[in-house]
Amino acid sequence: MHKRRGRTSRIRRRKLFRSSESRGVSESYKYEFIELKKWLKDRKFEDTNLTPACFPGTGRGLMSKTSLREGQMIISLPESCLLTTDTVIQSYLGAYITKWKPPPSPLLALCTFLVSEKHAGDQSPWKPYLDILPKAYTCPVCLEPEVVNLLPKPLKAKAEEQRVHVQQFFASSRDFFSSLQPLFGEAVDSIFSYSAILWAWCTVNTRAVYLRPRRQECLSAEPDTCALAPYLDLLNHSSHVQVKAAFNEETRCYELRTASSWRKHEEVFICYGHHDNHRLLLEYGFVSIRNPHACVYVSREILVKYLPSTDKQMNKKISILKDHGFIENLTFGWDGPSWRLLTALKLLCLEAEKFTCWKKILLGEVISDTNEKTSLDIAQKICYYFIEETNAVLQKVSHMKDEKVALINQLTLVETLWLEELKILKASAEVLHSLQTAFP
Repeated sequence: MHKRRGRTSRIRRRKLFRSSESRGVSESYKYEFIELKKWLKDRKFEDTNLTPACFPGTGRGLMSKTSLREGQMIISLPESCLLTTDTVIQSYLGAYITKWKPPPSPLLALCTFLVSEKHAGDQSPWKPYLDILPKAYTCPVCLEPEVVNLLPKPLKAKAEEQRVHVQQFFASSRDFFSSLQPLFGEAVDSIFSYSAILWAWCTVNTRAVYLRPRRQECLSAEPDTCALAPYLDLLNHSSHVQVKAAFNEETRCYELRTASSWRKHEEVFICYGHHDNHRLLLEYGFVSIRNPHACVYVSREILVKYLPSTDKQMNKKISILKDHGFIENLTFGWDGPSWRLLTALKLLCLEAEKFTCWKKILLGEVISDTNEKTSLDIAQKICYYFIEETNAVLQKVSHMKDEKVALINQLTLVETLWLEELKILKASAEVLHSLQTAFP
């Protein structure tokens, strides 16, 4: 007969179940990480706090070997491990960069070095680091056009700008790449292809850490603030943590201190910044679940969608909003419509006889119960419109996942973004309903 398990045993089992769900599986035994650890050790870095692991939800990251206390130094990466423009200029590329006019940008120098070293393969001293970098990225610039078309309109516009920017970056750099032909036995066009430069651009854009601006005479005047930090860049993002990260001029190390505490075998995170999901997807290629900074953007055309077309003062109202910076960054968030969105709607809903009160609205004053209620009603209609639109897009994505199996990873990423926006809109709808009950 089995012994009856008590309450303490049940609590222990529940804790064990929860921890096993979020606990990572160590990857320190993998060849690429063994080689990376050797490479870092040769450059005077040996980590005792963290180890590479794979986690459900976030994928590859770093796991604590032991409990970490608040304020503890978790990584101190020597300057010799950092890949900076100094690294590039001191390499075989330095002579070519120095004589090229107009001077190459710091970004071009870093991208050129990455592509060149990747091409060198086993001969590259940076091979252990290059081997753990992603083979492909999921920033919008890397997504298929039919997937980009599924993005929310504000993000789609930025994604298209990003694609044009990278294409121009590549086109304007081809003459410089041609000047490097003496270094290679094969045509530079095949080495410095668009796909190779896109990979390098994404590597720098998604993984670089910030350094204090420096000025290299042989480089253009664009800010030289990026460094690639091997091993440190395995840390994943969380909006809920705080860290202090900076290059220490005295120790000549890039140092990372946690402002949070971590239990043994937990995934350790850093915060890339207080970014919404549009920014995270655009710049880093991922969506953060339950991101407190996530929001749904309201464009100018949607802002006026449910306002009376007979309002003769509408153009003047729009002009006022534009002049005072109230036509952009109007959003729905987890806490409901933003103050900016409600303020813009209150001004747009002003009755003709009270139009002269528009300055008071921008200062946050209440003009009348009628104005308050009307603006909330319009906000609710906009919110419901977005909920309908979001459900329609999610249905379309679901069908495409069945039909376009090769794009399933890209489609799942876009689906995650829309699902998060749907949660925000439903939360906003509940907040608006509560606010409306204050008015008869």
